[in-house]
Amino acid sequence: MEDFISQNLGITPYYQWKIIISIVIIVVLSFIRFLILRIVWKRTDDIRTRYLWKTGLAYSIPFIGVVLIIAVWMDAVGDLGAFLGLFAAGLAIAMKDPLTNIAGWLFIIMRKPFTVGDRIQIGEHSGDVIDMRLFQFTILEIGNWVEADQSTGRIIHIPNGKVFIDTQANYSAGFQYIWNEVPITITFESDWQQAKELLTKIINDEALHLSPKAEERIKEASKKFLIMYSHLTPIVYTSVKENGVVLTVRYLTDPKHRRSTEHVIWERVLKEFNACPSIHFAYPTQRFVDFPESIGKK
Repeated sequence: MEDFISQNLGITPYYQWKIIISIVIIVVLSFIRFLILRIVWKRTDDIRTRYLWKTGLAYSIPFIGVVLIIAVWMDAVGDLGAFLGLFAAGLAIAMKDPLTNIAGWLFIIMRKPFTVGDRIQIGEHSGDVIDMRLFQFTILEIGNWVEADQSTGRIIHIPNGKVFIDTQANYSAGFQYIWNEVPITITFESDWQQAKELLTKIINDEALHLSPKAEERIKEASKKFLIMYSHLTPIVYTSVKENGVVLTVRYLTDPKHRRSTEHVIWERVLKEFNACPSIHFAYPTQRFVDFPESIGKK
């Protein structure tokens, strides 16, 4: 191999050995990565564990390789210092967006505004973070034409540099739970007090168990954020609109279970209200008044 390099490329033996050692480093590190992933794949079927190992090796192995190769070529770099300085300056101008994305990746890794598995909104896009790479992160989209934060099935790739430009909302970090409200409107003639008692019972059955967990999460989150809630248990608020009495159910839920909890609550409300003849749902109506002909003549 040395003779081939020397005869065909005109490279001195000094540099030949450095090239060979660099190639060996790349081959060995690639084999180590393959071997570790093979062991991980055999030992676990957990998707998250596999992903973390794969992602970690994708960053650490190239980094180790670069460090080792730089160490090999360190004594030869001095002669190229001026050239590399000019080259780096030109590269920084030409690669502005990629470098911004790398800076965004470093910010995400170090500051952790979100991690894989979190449900976030960044700019106009919302979804669950399913992958993070050097230049972009990937979310599984929710919302859009689908209601109640359900998945659309679309995968959206977002440049890491967006974290410096767009506002970010994290549904999962810190407090972990979100507040959800379900407004239920009944007629003015209905027994609103009985309706409120029924709704209070339903919401306590479905969501009260989350309150102690939420209190624990607030204690943990308060170490990083100024989060304070004086009332964490489910509650039913009363208000009046033009078409009836509005009873708004407010409760804590996991961001990913908002639609399923709302579904359960609505089914119970429909059953309970249907069994009570004194409670009727309100809906938009129009009234037409037929005036006598005599009034019209006047």
